[in-house]
Amino acid sequence: MPLSTDFYLRNNVIEIAKSLIGKVIITKKDGYLTSGIITETEAYNGIKDKASHAYGGKKTKRNQAMYMKGGHAYVYLCYGIHHLFNIVTNIEGIPDAILVRAIYPLEGLEIMQHRAKMKKINANGVGPGKLTAMLSITTNDNTKSLINSDVIIEDYGFKVPDNQIIATTRVGIDYAGEDARLPYRFLFPHDKINQLFKI
Repeated sequence: MPLSTDFYLRNNVIEIAKSLIGKVIITKKDGYLTSGIITETEAYNGIKDKASHAYGGKKTKRNQAMYMKGGHAYVYLCYGIHHLFNIVTNIEGIPDAILVRAIYPLEGLEIMQHRAKMKKINANGVGPGKLTAMLSITTNDNTKSLINSDVIIEDYGFKVPDNQIIATTRVGIDYAGEDARLPYRFLFPHDKINQLFKI
């Protein structure tokens, strides 16, 4: 079952970003089911966060999904090349969002390799642009519900101990000044996944 709306409507985007580690993204595209365990996220704390697309209450055609209620997708094009997948949280009108930076491939590995044009997926080296290619997520998925669409997030029961989740600074946001140093990025080392999840 997909995560409930209540999971996304909480008002602490930092807490949600951390709790998404170990959850599973599933896509059903072109007749194929593919999925991956979320292993890295970045929180963007709405209008207060200088790294956020909605900093200061900014509203544009691109970031309109951020103002939807939690549980929707915010997908945008980075540098005109990479589709980046974000999860909208909090209530409608508060633009909190979480970038999913990495997954550990779970189902449909060969399909994901083909989509991303990779002979072998390096589990430690797949960035957010390759992630969306693997799962066939594009800007066409922007504003979609993550509860009742072909892109959903589920809880498979994988439990990640808090003390094994690394909190660090976000990537590529030097423009955000002091906010660039906030520990809003969460990750779980891929080399521990097989042991922890018994995959």
